[in-house]
Amino acid sequence: MIEKEVYSIKSWIVTLQKQGILTFSNEEIKKRFPESSVRAIELALNKLISTNGIMPVWKGFYVIIPVQYATSGVVPPVQYIDYLMKHINRKYYVALLNAAEFYGAAHQRPQQYSVVCEFPSIRDLSKKDTLVHFVVTRKTIPQTWLKSFNTQYGIVMASKPELTAADLITFQKEIGGLNRACTVLCELMDVVRFGKLDKIFFDYIPTATVQRLGYLLETTLEQPKQADILYSKAHTCGCKFQKIPLKYSKQSESCETDKKWKIIVNEYIEIDEL
Repeated sequence: MIEKEVYSIKSWIVTLQKQGILTFSNEEIKKRFPESSVRAIELALNKLISTNGIMPVWKGFYVIIPVQYATSGVVPPVQYIDYLMKHINRKYYVALLNAAEFYGAAHQRPQQYSVVCEFPSIRDLSKKDTLVHFVVTRKTIPQTWLKSFNTQYGIVMASKPELTAADLITFQKEIGGLNRACTVLCELMDVVRFGKLDKIFFDYIPTATVQRLGYLLETTLEQPKQADILYSKAHTCGCKFQKIPLKYSKQSESCETDKKWKIIVNEYIEIDEL
């Protein structure tokens, strides 16, 4: 009897894949097979996991592995992250270097898949050589500053270029520091348009990030016009600049201060060759 149950569950999952459905949950299995035993469900899932038919990415949540990923047994997060975040009912967006990739500005292949989500914290996901890293914000994610991208199996929400630029500064530690952030910003600035910024944007982005980004645009990235636009928009939206160091974890005594951006220049930025 159990063998028949296992076969039925496996057949159902195969049918989902043929229909272009990439994910499912334990709740869906139980609803579809209310008479199946816990043992039969476990056997069916374990067999599919062992043969690279599916991969568990969350407790009770699975991704069906399409044939093109069967050898590695790992589906890229971009294909399922939207389904996962809806499953756990959390607002999110793909961010940092992974967002920059959508705009042709990643420079190098990211070592991890960065996702910003609202508080409380979510544990990172590690699947073989793939790490999904969750960066938590206590603020409400501004949906107007997200963009939807089509994937092979659905959609994914990512930060727009302007939010991506700001996040690269805010979460610089997540990507290896200001040098790496500026290297990516060099390419990203081709699609950034700060003239579109609004109060929603400045309510979400730390003012310190605006100051650091503006200073770097003006002095390092050779983007004086964009820096001026950012400066004007920031003050129109009520940002109050205070004296802060360019690199917050470094000593800043006896360092010069940029009067416009109120940045204590305690770090020299080196941009990688593009």
